[in-house]
Amino acid sequence: MDSTSDAWDTSHSAAASALGYLHQIRWGLLELLRSRSDDPIRSLTMEMYDDVAWGNAGMPTDLKQLKLHIGATPPNLTDASTDLWRTLRVWMDVGSPGDPYGPTLSLITTSSVGAGSAASYLRTVDRDPRKALSKLEETARTSTSKETETSRGQFLSLGAADRAAFVERVFVVDQSPDLDGVDEEVALTLRWLAPTEHFDTFMDQVWGWWSRTSLRMLQRQRGPVTVAETQSALERIRDGYSRENLPTLVEADELETDPSSHHDRTYVRQLKLLQVRPRPIEKAIIDYQRAYLQETRWLDRHLVDIEELDNFTERLVDEWERAYDHMCDQLPDDASDGDKRTAGRALLHALCNESALTIRARFQEQFHARGRRHALADNRVIGWHPGFEEHLEAMLLETS
Repeated sequence: MDSTSDAWDTSHSAAASALGYLHQIRWGLLELLRSRSDDPIRSLTMEMYDDVAWGNAGMPTDLKQLKLHIGATPPNLTDASTDLWRTLRVWMDVGSPGDPYGPTLSLITTSSVGAGSAASYLRTVDRDPRKALSKLEETARTSTSKETETSRGQFLSLGAADRAAFVERVFVVDQSPDLDGVDEEVALTLRWLAPTEHFDTFMDQVWGWWSRTSLRMLQRQRGPVTVAETQSALERIRDGYSRENLPTLVEADELETDPSSHHDRTYVRQLKLLQVRPRPIEKAIIDYQRAYLQETRWLDRHLVDIEELDNFTERLVDEWERAYDHMCDQLPDDASDGDKRTAGRALLHALCNESALTIRARFQEQFHARGRRHALADNRVIGWHPGFEEHLEAMLLETS
């Protein structure tokens, strides 16, 4: 990965480096989309064998170096270009350069290739690796560049047969899409799959999935991504836009509100009344926040309307009334406070963790129903303790 700019001192530019990494990550998704009709078990890695690499059965088959240039007119990739020689050195270092059966080596750059240059003979069109080899050998011997001196020396130290086998595996893809171009191609590739009325929201979800997946790869928290996994993820996201489903637009890790700020809320007081342990209370706070933000985003994107949310709320209240009345009927008249708390915790668990009631038939994210129930508890519409109303009134009097 590399990112350079005509306007910046690239050796010290953190911004250029950040753009280069962003380009690399986004290119990874583009690679997967371009290959979605290929072998489904084919897998993609990032920063393992190269910037981006394809593999099969745990072995790399195609290494890709990415070069992003920031500026109106990216420089040409000449025979003496630093980009070219740095890339060749990387590939000479990572394996056996003279292995004719080694992985394909692809330099993907936003630069252009000049006619008659070594790189021009390494493209797929009018390809001639022998001419490219001759030009690279000449440049390696005659160039006086200090920046490429080590790379050129390493290249010349290879035997003639190894140099030929090495160059035979090298491909150059010039004038490749920049950051905006990658985004545009990804969007164009997915437009056929995306819901017409909610295309931007769909794309936000796709990029969100890929950001989380690629970050875990870069952190070595997961292995490669296969073509089949990508296809499955895209279909799952698209399935959220059916009449019987909804997309999940909020992940738990994006919530930043301090949970302690909710400890005086009525729904938390209701949980404390049951002597619920701290961890389930923290989970309840997350569900409450996440459900609220989820509904806000659904409404903003016109995926649901107020009437549908109200209808779901009515169903939740009806379910609670039936379960609450049954709980109270089962308690003896002389039930102790401990018995009542135990019964309330059982009701809480049954409705928040075992109920299959969701806003739409195929929407299976239970955090929304749990969070909506806590919102109703916050408004004192529902409760868990058999005497929750009297206890809440007493709490209010104490704090007034």
